[in-house]
This record gives sequence, structure tokens and C-alpha cells, in this order.
Amino acid sequence: MNTLVTGEQVQFYQQDGFLLVEDFLNQDEFSFWRQAVTEAIAQRGGKKMPCREAKIGEDDGINKYSDYYVKVFDQMLNLWQTNDKVKQIMLDEKIGKMAATLAGWSGTRIWHDQALIKRSWANPTSWHLDTPFWSFSDRRALSIWVALDDATYENGCLYFIPGTFRNTTFENPGIGKNMDAIFDFYPQFKQFKSVAVPVKAGSCSFHNGLTIHGAGANMTNGFRRAMTCAYMPDGATFNGIKNILSDEQVAKLAIGDLLNDESQNPLIYSV
Repeated sequence: MNTLVTGEQVQFYQQDGFLLVEDFLNQDEFSFWRQAVTEAIAQRGGKKMPCREAKIGEDDGINKYSDYYVKVFDQMLNLWQTNDKVKQIMLDEKIGKMAATLAGWSGTRIWHDQALIKRSWANPTSWHLDTPFWSFSDRRALSIWVALDDATYENGCLYFIPGTFRNTTFENPGIGKNMDAIFDFYPQFKQFKSVAVPVKAGSCSFHNGLTIHGAGANMTNGFRRAMTCAYMPDGATFNGIKNILSDEQVAKLAIGDLLNDESQNPLIYSV
């Protein structure tokens, strides 16, 4: 894996809130990742999360489903908890160090992994933020997004509005039908220029969870598959939002408690 992060890359990320890393995986690693993710998805049988019975397209307690949203993408979360190959991939210390270097923290914990699949003719992913969905509130939280197919202008590559993470808050319209709903919350960014980031299969991008981002429609008859993982700093605390947590986990947490359960949020890197 190409896990060396240069000072120039850190500077770019901390300025714009996203970063493209070319050739993240070599050919053998890429084949292993794609095979592992494909296997893990098949094992799930459409079930979105290990702790809930909801399947793709059903209300999972996180997203309110509509005919439009169902056709944005398929999501399967925490595949690392149900497939040993994906676990091997996600718990790699080298990726945790990359996240720590970009975010500027000393310890990296997994929040959740997530396979994201845009099927043929899928709807656009409207402008949104990630961190407001999550059960902790930290302005440094970020995600890796690894392309398992070429992500192109035609099939729905990611777009970012650079620098927005410095001034967004934890308000969020979610992913809905209206592409511009984010500007009801952040009208100051309506005239900002967006940047498209096509990603070759095997390359990856990182983005801050408070960077405004979205994706285009899939205008092709093929898939646009990606494997992603969201990271939080060691020491992050519960903010009262359930998100991916089970009822049993939430019942044991009070606002301000550390999210340090190794079975749910493993520490994958520490200085």
C-alpha cells in the first residue's frame, strides 16, 4: 500500500479538507480488497448492519428512506465485524497512521466501515456532511474512500467544496432529493466552486467529515463501488446520537462517555 503521507499532502488536506492518493493499492492488494468486500457483501444477504435486521432499502434508524434515496446507493456497514478478510483490511495500522497524520491526532479509532455501491442509473448523492450523523462530535473526524471501480464523471465520482470544513457546523440536511439543500444551512458557500475528484480503481481519497461533498448520478449501465471507513480520534466521547450503535450499547452510555469499546471502535493506531 502507498501509505506514505508527505508534508505537502498534509498541507493540501488541512487547507482544502480532502486529498486524492493515487495508486493506494498495488494490483495484488486491489484484487484482495475487491474479493474481500464482494464476499462480505454476499455473506450479509442484504442486511445493512450486524446489530440490526434492516436490509438495503429499509428504514435502518439512520436514514429515512424514499423512492429517491433508495436509488442513490446501497450501503453496508461494519463489514469488518462479519468478515475476517475485511477485518484484516480495516484494522491495518498503516491506514490508521495515515488518518492520524492528516487529522493531526495521536490515536485513530474506527467509527464504521461502509461499502457504498452506486448501481447503474443511480441518483446523485446530494451535498451533505458526514460527522453530524455520527455519535461523537469532533471537527477532525475523517474518512477514507477506496475506489473498487474507476469512479468517473459518468458514473458518480465525488465532488468537494474546498475549505468548507473550517466553517461548517454540525447542522446537516442529510442526503435528500434536493442537491442544494445544504445551502439552506450554509448559504455563504452557495457561490463557492466545487471540485470533481475522479478516482481510479485502487486509488483513494480522504475527506474531513465536515467538508461539504456529494457525488454525481451514475449515468452508465455499470457499478461504481467503493469501500470506505470513517475514523475518530482516540478519546472521542458519546454525543447522544444513536447512529450505528445498538439499543443495548446506547443504554449503557451517557453523554460524555468515552467511545472506546474495542469490539465496536477498535484503536488501530497510536503514537
